[in-house]
Amino acid sequence: MRAKIDSVLEKLVLLILVIMLVSVVWQVFSRFILRNPSTITDEISSFSLIWVGLLGAAYAAGKNLHLAIDLIPEKTVQKNQNLFNGIVFISIAVFALTVMIIGGARLCQLSFQFGQTSATLEIPLGFIYLVVPISGILICYYSIDTLLNLRKLNKA
Repeated sequence: MRAKIDSVLEKLVLLILVIMLVSVVWQVFSRFILRNPSTITDEISSFSLIWVGLLGAAYAAGKNLHLAIDLIPEKTVQKNQNLFNGIVFISIAVFALTVMIIGGARLCQLSFQFGQTSATLEIPLGFIYLVVPISGILICYYSIDTLLNLRKLNKA
């Protein structure tokens, strides 16, 4: 299951990155070559950047490529590696659940409720913000799955 999610997420991030690249190239071409700048490319590239950033963060969490700050001495962590891994992955899941899933869902709800749309494309901003709870769900899944896999490895 995890490999399938990884594959779909990888392809989706790559597709959005290509859309962003084409949008920026078109903006430069239309501005400097055609002397008539496109009005929609700014929003397309901005929204693409939001989606790439958040889905990329979920992908990185799935590959255990997230940032780590060593505040606790390495010798202490090595003695209790399982405990510290558990704390890290539970913390990531709790953050993703409270901030990204619950907070992101609330953001989407309010955006749809108030009818907020983007200035140029007139897309409901709730669709743009939808990536926050989606990536939160993915990060939660990856954190819990990693934690469960670590427990299985320790029992074996």
